[in-house]
Amino acid sequence: MTPPRIGRKQIHIRGIVQGVGFRPFVYNLALRLRLNGYVLNSSAGVVIEVEGEEAGLDRFIRQLTADAPPLALIEDVAIDGLEPAGYESFAIRESVDEPGKLLPVSPDVSTCDDCIGDFRTPENRRYGYPFTNCTNCGPRYTITRQIPYDRPLTTMACFAMCADCRREYEDPADRRFHAQPNACPVCGPSLELVAGEEPDQGVRRGRGRPPHFEAIREVRRLLREGRILAIKGLGGFHLACDAANADAVRLLRQRKKRSDKPFALMVPDVAAAERLCIVSDAARAALTGIRRPIVILPRCPDAPISAELAPGNNTLGVMLPYTPLHYLLFSDTLDQPPEFSALVMTSGNLSEEPIVTRNREAAMRLARVADAFLFHNRDIHTRVDDSVVRIFENKERVLRRSRGYAPFPVALRLPVAEILACGAELKSTLCLTKERHAFLSQHIGDLENYETLRFYRETLERMKELFRIEPRIVAYDLHPMYLSTKLALELSGVEKVGVQHHHAHIASCMAENGIEGKVIGVAFDGTGFGTDGKIWGGEFLVADFAGFERRAHLRYIALAGGDTAVREPWRLGLSYLLDTFGTKAADLDLPLLRGIPAKKIAAVRSMIERGINTVPTSACGRLFDAVAAIIGVRQEVNFEAQAAIELEMSATQGIDAAYPFEISGDEPWQIDLRPAMESIVGDVVAGKPTGYIAAAFHNTVAAIVVEVCGRLRMVEGIDRVCLSGGTFQNLYLLERAVAGLRAGDFEVYLHAKVPPNDGGIALGQAMIANATIG
Repeated sequence: MTPPRIGRKQIHIRGIVQGVGFRPFVYNLALRLRLNGYVLNSSAGVVIEVEGEEAGLDRFIRQLTADAPPLALIEDVAIDGLEPAGYESFAIRESVDEPGKLLPVSPDVSTCDDCIGDFRTPENRRYGYPFTNCTNCGPRYTITRQIPYDRPLTTMACFAMCADCRREYEDPADRRFHAQPNACPVCGPSLELVAGEEPDQGVRRGRGRPPHFEAIREVRRLLREGRILAIKGLGGFHLACDAANADAVRLLRQRKKRSDKPFALMVPDVAAAERLCIVSDAARAALTGIRRPIVILPRCPDAPISAELAPGNNTLGVMLPYTPLHYLLFSDTLDQPPEFSALVMTSGNLSEEPIVTRNREAAMRLARVADAFLFHNRDIHTRVDDSVVRIFENKERVLRRSRGYAPFPVALRLPVAEILACGAELKSTLCLTKERHAFLSQHIGDLENYETLRFYRETLERMKELFRIEPRIVAYDLHPMYLSTKLALELSGVEKVGVQHHHAHIASCMAENGIEGKVIGVAFDGTGFGTDGKIWGGEFLVADFAGFERRAHLRYIALAGGDTAVREPWRLGLSYLLDTFGTKAADLDLPLLRGIPAKKIAAVRSMIERGINTVPTSACGRLFDAVAAIIGVRQEVNFEAQAAIELEMSATQGIDAAYPFEISGDEPWQIDLRPAMESIVGDVVAGKPTGYIAAAFHNTVAAIVVEVCGRLRMVEGIDRVCLSGGTFQNLYLLERAVAGLRAGDFEVYLHAKVPPNDGGIALGQAMIANATIG
């Protein structure tokens, strides 16, 4: 008989292939197919040399991609044939660092079903252990200091594995084979509950080795009593209280200085979510998936939940537990009913500050908010907040991209230079690009204070080090007062590219959807610095990555008092009324004019009429604020977009009516809403329901989108439309705009993986900068 042919292959795999059980998978696959060689992590991915019969090698290569671990994402496989080397076994070798090579890092993922069974089974040695994980779940990005992803390069380095954990780690048949965060109550991280008026003087519980139930059961008792707990989690601290206790929720609002902004809820399971909200199949998939974001869901009309959780809102932000500790906050075992129907789990910070990650920092910053602290001693290297999504057209749409998503890269169609894009001011993120990857950072927050700016700089340095990117180009927003812009302009030794805000919005949508060439871009948001020095935000662009033309916009009105007008929407309502009715505006019988002191109205009216401390704005977000004020929905806000959100919430379904508008002037066309304002005021005076007026207004904005895009297609011959900007988080508007465009045979592109708000700006900036210098 002819002996079988022996071959040898060297295989380089790139993508999310570290920290996901890929080397154990390769090892076991090679053993099953009786192949020899080795596998190792490098800073560029995974390297495999495999030797054996040709038929076995062919099968190995097929199964390598077809049967890869569920958390792996293979982007590229390069295979080279080599002469046989005479390997006698298959081994997992030590990792190799290749300087300058790029490797994506896996996001943190939720606890798998097998690990849930481990820590909730009394006979298991990990029963009640809050840090149970395996190769298929657990912390990744938040504990990674450097690549390759090996335990010594993570915050688990200080925890030496006990004999039992080491045996699991070295056993190819065990699902914890080479699980870098592997630990148990004997050798791993531990909890510490600090209760009392002063955190450094309180009673400590559960600090020792197993079991941890003493601390966790005490936490549940405190929550039942209406106490507020600061709980250290995966990417930072949460502030928690019993969501069914209205007094506790009110106290948390008072201490956290968060008047009306909705609180996120954690519920024990999907059944609990369904008692509070309407859960579609797509929402269920988002809730139970490995990322476990906060999912914005329609609230059931009879939901047994306090109105204090989301005042003025008919939706709730709901998430399921994603770490063992979260599950244990509800009950010890799978057989026990949960002690809480829902817990408030809001970011552990004071208003507008970054999420807290360190124990000492939490004890200082949250001392006046929390009644007790549940600490642990596993360091969080990178702070990461919870992600937020909504469901539209049965698809998950990210509104805040953070835990579970970052730092997963956005795949690009073409290679790009090494670029830093600094993002915007609100909902800030930054973006680093290299090769065909755009690494969009986790949500950083609003760059309005020193703490958030420090978090921004910290994130930048860590991402540069982790992904080995040294930018030679820096892109920034044109607004001269943005802290991100100031940071960019302070950098030396790099080429600097200023990018118009709304062009970046459209480019972000294009990049995410992998499209090139010209599109009609509709960018609707609350603010963005225009090339004419005015505040834009109701924009129709014809754009590609290399440039844009502003072809239409909402007619300018006066923004009186700058940021004060954003906090006091009645000023915007007054501006629209004066623009529409002139001196007759004072005679109108409207909630706005009745609810604000006459002296304040007179002062702001004087500012508008004389052009003092005002700036022209075309922002669609400000239009929504104005209408909310005019029809009596809200005159002042205490968080961003509150008036617009409540206007959306008040809109009645099933209304087809819309208000008139005009499109006039040479290019750019001006969209004149004075006819609409006259009709809205007429309906308010006539006593028509608020829900009717709000719905007709939304329909009007959708009609404007369809009409202007139709006119632009006639001129340009373009039928691709990208919708971007924070206003398109409004699902009532989005649904009607998309339906109208598709009825007109437009190809409509939306965001899904990248936020439509300013959290996606940095991606667009990077793509524009790359095209500009290309």
